[in-house]
Amino acid sequence: QVQLVESGGGSVQPGGSLRLSCTASGTASGRAFMSYVMGWYRQAPGKQRELVATITGAYKTNYADSVEGRFTISRDNDKNTANLQMNSLTPEDTAVYYCKARRLYTDDAFWGQGTQVTVSS
Repeated sequence: QVQLVESGGGSVQPGGSLRLSCTASGTASGRAFMSYVMGWYRQAPGKQRELVATITGAYKTNYADSVEGRFTISRDNDKNTANLQMNSLTPEDTAVYYCKARRLYTDDAFWGQGTQVTVSS
């Protein structure tokens, strides 16, 4: 099993920045962490959960068009963490943000509990 704990959410004004962190434990820790694709997803009220960004153990990244150039996903394979630096936030970025770990070449996927991000003036 994999446990994911997110932190770093909160409220910020438009144009501001936030940094989210996700710490993995269980079977996605140690050397095994590198075999997991880490991702951030978000779900706004009344909308479906959507991809924000993903990063492989080899640091290959993928971003949704809506966040490209504003958000940066990173990971620390020694600390079993995945981070999301969010800059130039807009009210449209308001959502619950979820961390996801998917074991490479499998359908095994695990989710964190989510952290609220609110962008409002």
